[in-house]
Amino acid sequence: MRAQLGGGSRQSLVIARTALDAAVKGVDASAASALSSELFFAADLLGSNISIRRALTDPSRDGKAKETLIKDLLGKKVGAASLSLLSEISSLRWSGAKDLVQVIEQLAIEAEASAANIAGELDRVENEMFVVSKTISNSSELRKAFKSDAHDAKAQLAADLLKNASGSTTRLVTQMVNSWRGRSIESAFADYQWALAARRNRVIALVRIAAPMSQAQQDRLGAALDKQVGQPVRMNIEVDPAVLGGVSVKFADEIVDGSVSNRLAGAARALAGSK
Repeated sequence: MRAQLGGGSRQSLVIARTALDAAVKGVDASAASALSSELFFAADLLGSNISIRRALTDPSRDGKAKETLIKDLLGKKVGAASLSLLSEISSLRWSGAKDLVQVIEQLAIEAEASAANIAGELDRVENEMFVVSKTISNSSELRKAFKSDAHDAKAQLAADLLKNASGSTTRLVTQMVNSWRGRSIESAFADYQWALAARRNRVIALVRIAAPMSQAQQDRLGAALDKQVGQPVRMNIEVDPAVLGGVSVKFADEIVDGSVSNRLAGAARALAGSK
């Protein structure tokens, strides 16, 4: 999340997000949204139980014991995909007990962002979250209502406020207003918006080519990237004469470089190494 994580937790976040990539690869929007809901459930459970949280982040406890605890705790409450993801996350190293909850919440938001992306609504969700955040922040009555402990009343108020919003936006805002975790309204929205943007960045590909591509070529490349990532990928195409030929594609933390310039550089390195 936006919150500062310790070194061990930052490394675990990278691994956890890669595990989420695998969990949402090739699924439909409904399955991604269900995964999000179950991850939020786990975050709420761990957020309210400090002893379990400490047991799962205790560095002296081995990974297998933590996986067993997760299965005993959630095995009958979440689906197989969520249980597998949470078991993997539980075996990672954490700098602090609260870091685990923050990361699970981020993965939950990103899973719902994946659902929106699959449905072709991620831009809409980001825009709606911005509008809702301003609406609530600028109204003293809404601020007071959403900071109360009346969960049912808040859920109904959120439903009224979001009656024309997408399903993903409604689910995210409803979850947020019932789980502030001690944050201000502005901070909570900032955390959610940050996680949405983080997921969007994982499905944007930077494509570098030497000359403009035809629409047919763009369609073929887009279909290939969609298949590799397992959900829709948006391409930002940059014409760069330095590429010389072929194509260089970067998305998330991956670079697929088939450009002539890269192959020449590789040949030059090999030649230098043979001397």
